[in-house]
Amino acid sequence: MVTYRRRRSILTALALYTLAALFIGYFGVNAFTGNHGLRAQQDLEQQLAKMNVELAELKAERAHWQHRVSLLRSDRIDPDMLDERARALLGYADPNDVTLLLHPR
Repeated sequence: MVTYRRRRSILTALALYTLAALFIGYFGVNAFTGNHGLRAQQDLEQQLAKMNVELAELKAERAHWQHRVSLLRSDRIDPDMLDERARALLGYADPNDVTLLLHPR
């Protein structure tokens, strides 16, 4: 009977260690691949970097358009800009302008 108790205590200890290893492994895998894990954080950082690049491009485009709009304000209008916009809207051309017709390929 003593041998059964010893065998049972060894199997119990082995089962507890196995259960603890599986428990730690489960949380370890989730810490790496879960929704809030390390891999998800890397994906978020990459997405943030792409969005920062896009934000910089959009800010540059906005600054460009703000500059063009400021040239059309009534208190300080640029004559060349006014001439360009009037011709584009009305479809007129100056007789001294050179017109190039490009054929699409």
